[in-house]
Amino acid sequence: MSASDEAALELLRQLRLAGQLQHAWMSQAARLFQLHPASALLLSDLALHGECRLSDLAKRKMVDISVVSRQVGQLTAAGLVDRRPAPEDGRATLVRVSEHGHAELKRMRESYLDLFRAALSDWAEADVTALARTISSMNDALRDQLDAGGQAITTPPCAARSGA
Repeated sequence: MSASDEAALELLRQLRLAGQLQHAWMSQAARLFQLHPASALLLSDLALHGECRLSDLAKRKMVDISVVSRQVGQLTAAGLVDRRPAPEDGRATLVRVSEHGHAELKRMRESYLDLFRAALSDWAEADVTALARTISSMNDALRDQLDAGGQAITTPPCAARSGA
């Protein structure tokens, strides 16, 4: 099945708008939780994928390691992330979400879920699940196309996956 150019452009417009809406909410939440939106997203990603090296985190987030290092520094100073030397190479650092970080993530997620519960209150759960599955499939296809073009976007393995 092939999407028409107009349908593909409309999908891109809607995805861009969804990203802008998420950014608007994250900016509001940043004031409430006193955490930069990018740092909050990095904290959430780290909770999802578990402890890992800064370099793996940077690859997964598709940013330069200096960006991740700065954000992790802020998260560490706030007590949201713990660091430790990698056992196999003491020069490398492993990072993971601290207990305090998990508690703050829980608060942020509840706030975010409150927004979604209100906005999608008249949606059937099956529709929400189907949309998430469709977007996931689209993301996989886009990732495959970028990989094929030499612009590899991979998800590096982390030491452990937590259910966060």
